Amino acid sequence: MIERSKIESWLREDVGHHDVTNDVPGETTGRLVAKQDGVAAGLDAATAVFEYLGVTVTDRVEAGTRVETGEELLAVEGTASDLLRGERVAANLVGHASGVATATRRAVDAAREVSDDVAVAATRKTTPGLRGIEKRAVVAGGGDTHRLTLSHMVLVKENHIAELGLTAAVSRCVERVSFATKVECEVETPADATRAAEAGADIVLLDNMSPAETHNAVELLDGAALVEASGGITREDVPAYAEAGVDVISMGSLTHSADQLDLSFRTGEVR
Repeated sequence: MIERSKIESWLREDVGHHDVTNDVPGETTGRLVAKQDGVAAGLDAATAVFEYLGVTVTDRVEAGTRVETGEELLAVEGTASDLLRGERVAANLVGHASGVATATRRAVDAAREVSDDVAVAATRKTTPGLRGIEKRAVVAGGGDTHRLTLSHMVLVKENHIAELGLTAAVSRCVERVSFATKVECEVETPADATRAAEAGADIVLLDNMSPAETHNAVELLDGAALVEASGGITREDVPAYAEAGVDVISMGSLTHSADQLDLSFRTGEVR
């Protein structure tokens, strides 16, 4: 659900206090059309924007739908002024989310070349204010959200280890969390992977290890914890990490570096 205050903020940012440009009389229709192939996402946010303005969404594709150049993602009808005031915000949201979904789908497809089981996940490296949209876009692309907030799962990272030490940091968290909350620990060597599991970590994150080092860590852990590979992994790297035997491959680039899917919003066309 998109909060009303968020929609108002988006529109206020774009429309300003005196919009002369879009003061257009009459009723019209509009279509959001793909200018390149990709995976659709963010349509729920675009719908919320148009509905806030009193514009009717008459058709839209489902999140996760693969679209080709020229295909319609969304159709609307309403007063020309309201439709035009919403179109740029809506197109930006869908373009950004669809870019994330497309990048995720490509990474998942790369993983499936060698493994049917490994999950491809995002991280918390999201755009402030857009995390929900970006995380849903990752799911639309076939990926996993990973933790949504700091409260969703404990993740002991290098700064926590620097302050407390690896074993103490993990043990401290294990003692304090609910039975329903998993504890993950980030490590930089295969040897530390086993130390993290022995301290009670449910998941061990192998940070910036090569595929060979990752495979070594997986063998050392021998099922003692779930294993996640992360740190600068590109789509081209995904098959090698999947082949190394990890359970999860996480990629910050899915949200912080995805190219926006190129879209065009066209009004007044007869379909």
